[in-house]
Amino acid sequence: MTHQSPWVEILNLVEDYAFGKLFRVFRAQLRYRRFDGAMSAAVTRICFERGDSVGVLLYNPQDDAVILVRQFRFPVYAGLDPVARGGDGARQAWLLEIVAGVQDAGQTIQDVAHKELLEEAGYRVTGELQPIATIYPSPGDSSERIHLFLGQVDRGQRAAAGGGVIAEGEDTQVVVLPLRQALEMIAHDEICDAKTIIALQHLALRNAGCLN
Repeated sequence: MTHQSPWVEILNLVEDYAFGKLFRVFRAQLRYRRFDGAMSAAVTRICFERGDSVGVLLYNPQDDAVILVRQFRFPVYAGLDPVARGGDGARQAWLLEIVAGVQDAGQTIQDVAHKELLEEAGYRVTGELQPIATIYPSPGDSSERIHLFLGQVDRGQRAAAGGGVIAEGEDTQVVVLPLRQALEMIAHDEICDAKTIIALQHLALRNAGCLN
């Protein structure tokens, strides 16, 4: 492969849409370096930009239990079959997830993590947050990265009620589950959020001695 050409050549970049500070949509015409070393033909690609996020799996090693939150997700509801949306099938839009939040300007990832842990679940962690991975949940159309962490807690560490920020329209239910049960729920499609599945499987591998 030749290294004389750039990896990516942006021919045109347009911001097609912006929704306040929440997200922006860019459209780029570009060429990229192919595996044979030649530059590709000009192609158009779309990027949904909403910044970085953080997710924390809370774990109580004393009880081998994890602490998750359940909340309503409109995009999930919008994607349901119309019949399901009109009846009890709408309950599928209340997802069981790890605590998570979007990083705002001026905040560190750790700042966001500790803030969301208190707001959504009402917990403080013991010691430092343990990095799991940084993932791209949908790299085909979004630049978002999610920084995943494991945080250990014990029974006496709940410092607030949790439940989310009412003024922001949040309503989260704190759910404590044995780790084994949470893993079984993945197998039965009862936990289907990608970041949550990754974090739970990481914890299971770590506890089994498969990770250093």
